[in-house]
Amino acid sequence: MNLERTRPIRIGRIDYTNVWPVFHRFEPDRLRSAPETVQGMPADLNRRLREGDIDMAAISSFAYGLNSEDYLLLPNLSVSARGPVQSILLFLKSPLETVLDGGRIAMTTTSATSVNLLKILMEKFHGGHPVYETAEPVLDNMLADADAALLIGDHAIRASWRNHGYQVIDLSDSWYRFTGMWMTFAVWAVRKEAAAARSGEVQEIYEALIESKARSQTDLTPVISHAISTIGGTEAYWRGYFAGLNHDLGPGQLEGLSLFFSYARELGCLGPEARIEQWSGPARQIASDSSTTLNRR
Repeated sequence: MNLERTRPIRIGRIDYTNVWPVFHRFEPDRLRSAPETVQGMPADLNRRLREGDIDMAAISSFAYGLNSEDYLLLPNLSVSARGPVQSILLFLKSPLETVLDGGRIAMTTTSATSVNLLKILMEKFHGGHPVYETAEPVLDNMLADADAALLIGDHAIRASWRNHGYQVIDLSDSWYRFTGMWMTFAVWAVRKEAAAARSGEVQEIYEALIESKARSQTDLTPVISHAISTIGGTEAYWRGYFAGLNHDLGPGQLEGLSLFFSYARELGCLGPEARIEQWSGPARQIASDSSTTLNRR
């Protein structure tokens, strides 16, 4: 596919608070390349990047695994956690034993990573055989006919603030308890043809994203204020929430991602090989380990 040079590079931005520390100070209108930002839910951005409608995006890590032959990862950018994440939550109306023994789980369809992480936890770690069904992300409606409901992102955060009386399992915390590994939920990827044809523009955009992340790490106050004004909650909640997230992509995050892909393959959710290839800038090597094949486990 030829990348049109007459149009700006299109960047997909997940419309969830967990990416705000990377995007909050990202100002595409100040860049020479003048990229276009496209907002959407993870599933929508996953599809649009796959189809070539956008060129770069923050996408579900599982979606990267499905299409790794077409993408390069932008180094040092992810949404990861090593323990509770507070926004990938399974709400239980029935005891966990009932859910595992053929119970019904209503799942949001907005994130491929969370759905497949749920299946790994339920089937591989707990040895269960639940029935999965898709539903709109409204907790009470989901649990009207199901034993449990999976919510992610801001829907999960808002539901967790309610006095609902359900048992809640943080899937990221469960993953860490079973594996001791990082869980990488989202990554930043660029289509290979965009990286090859417009490497200078990709470099400029990448550096701006890294700078935005660094500024948020130095001072989260503007991000927290934005979260309070748009989502609600308290400063204490959001400081704790963002403290539980990590937006780097180092060896630990990559090792956890490799294990996640390996388990997904075991369950038949992913093909035989997913390959991590990190993008290198046009003038210098950005990541010392630019390529890792995820077939080690």
